[in-house]
Amino acid sequence: MLKIVIAGATGFIGQKLTSRLLDSQTYVVVLTRKPASGRTTKHARLSYGQWDGKTQGDWTQHIDGADAVVNLSGQSVASRRWSKTRKQQLYSSRIDSTNALVEAIGASRVKPSVLLNASAVGYYGHIEQGAVTEEHQPGNDFLGRLCADWESAALAARAFGVRVVLLRTGIVLDPEGGALQRMIFPFKLFAGGPLGSGEQWFPWIHEEDEIRAILYTLERSSLSGPVNLSASESTTMREFSNALGSALHRPSALRIPAFMLRFLLGEMADVVLSGQQVVPQKLMKDGFEFRFPTLPGALADLLR
Repeated sequence: MLKIVIAGATGFIGQKLTSRLLDSQTYVVVLTRKPASGRTTKHARLSYGQWDGKTQGDWTQHIDGADAVVNLSGQSVASRRWSKTRKQQLYSSRIDSTNALVEAIGASRVKPSVLLNASAVGYYGHIEQGAVTEEHQPGNDFLGRLCADWESAALAARAFGVRVVLLRTGIVLDPEGGALQRMIFPFKLFAGGPLGSGEQWFPWIHEEDEIRAILYTLERSSLSGPVNLSASESTTMREFSNALGSALHRPSALRIPAFMLRFLLGEMADVVLSGQQVVPQKLMKDGFEFRFPTLPGALADLLR
């Protein structure tokens, strides 16, 4: 029976991944900041380790002998405006937790064979033209620098003989959380449409393929380093909005201009105003098959 330690399991991706692993007869340890009194579980193959996401403690015993560590830690980049304080919180929630995990891996007698570390396609910055594969250089904006430092912290585990996979995830489509849930609401009010010019790329992935791809990289020793987790079909914001409107039987005509988004969101508007034509080159070359490679099929499944 595999033993996998997950940090950041309370997010909507982490919850789905934990559930899938438990269904596959895997023993899962969730690292959590919640005190023991606030945790309950009736699952025989699920346990918890108390940690603060920064320092070493009793939780490190779970790393020793684990088959894999999955790090999904990090506060949401789109929850509120990016003040100087907020940027530091986004940074430390990722870098501190990753450093703590790598330190624990280094101190383990029996080290895990692989560390899967979350990242994002925001690593690449805004790119107007041209396919973007895993070989592309990082962007020089806040998200690009954040992802680059986050990945660098994770790659330190290689010094201990651990395979490291950097999960550069696109926008995960899930009606129960994330960007899709927020975008559906204005469409239901007949007020939906593209954000900004609509010409920016919109790298997306169905939540089912996101979880399947994570599990695939977990099992495939041939995959290491950065791996793009996005659908094989390239889509612009305008194309995505039109497809979403069609799936919801609503118009997609009310474009929200960039200046308004920047006024409302500040620098955080870059999350939706920038994009990249991301290509999951490593996954496709390794033989991974997307269950939902096209946007109409993905939305039809998610919104049924």
